[in-house]
Formats: sequence, C-alpha cells, structure tokens
Amino acid sequence: MGHGDLSRSEGRQLAVASATLGPWKTAARVGAVVGAAALGVDLITGHWSTDILAGPVGLALFFFFLVGTVGGKVREHGDRRLHRWAEQHPWESALPAAGALLVLNTLSLTLLGSWGLFGALFTSLLPAGLLLVVAGVVGSVKRARKNP
Repeated sequence: MGHGDLSRSEGRQLAVASATLGPWKTAARVGAVVGAAALGVDLITGHWSTDILAGPVGLALFFFFLVGTVGGKVREHGDRRLHRWAEQHPWESALPAAGALLVLNTLSLTLLGSWGLFGALFTSLLPAGLLLVVAGVVGSVKRARKNP
C-alpha cells in the first residue's frame, strides 16, 4: 500500500484511524495527573486569576496527546495494516493529534482564560508543533531502526 495509490481523502482517513492505536486510557490518566499537579502548583503559589484553569488544562491536553500519539507509535497492539501505514508515514500519522491539540488548546485558552481567539490560536501553535515534531521524530526513528 504505497502512498501513490491512495487519494488524499484516503490518506486522511488512514491518518485518523492510525491515531486510534495509542494507549488512550493511560494517556487520559497521565493528562489528568499533570493537569491536577499544575492546578495544585497554581493554587499553592497563589497565582489566582480568572484564567487559573487555562494553563493546567493546556498542559493536561498536551500530555494526553503526547502519551497517546507516541505510545501508539511505539507499541505493537492493534491492526497491523494501520501500524504499517503509520510506520511508513510517521509525519502524516501525527497530524490528527497535533490538529486536535491545536483546536482544543485554543478553545480552552479562549473559554477558560482571558485570551482572545487569535492570541489563543497563536499560543496553541507551539505545543501543537512540538507534539507534531516529537511524534514525527519518534515515528521516523522507529522506521529507520526497523529498516536498516
């Protein structure tokens, strides 16, 4: 199943399907722990403001998507065909998680914080880009190690 014999729509569908391979229950636990810890630090240090939840929610979302996406690239459970496609296309398979993080982090900064839409969008580009780079590099390294 090479890249040339798939339409763009089929490639996007495979990218979204490959995102389901991650350990999402574990990712939810990690995200909840990180978010709770960040909120606890904010409460203890006295950083009280109207957007006290925006930062911890953003960290929780980042670690949720990081653990879920990278964990899906590392582990070998699930559909072998999806794993094979994700290994052949490490950057494309990381795009759905990075896009979801971008949208959800923008919404959390806008709704829970005092950010405007464009400020929240530009602020959310950094964690989404970082997630894309980390997941893409992990997938590329795994592919390179598998096919010496």
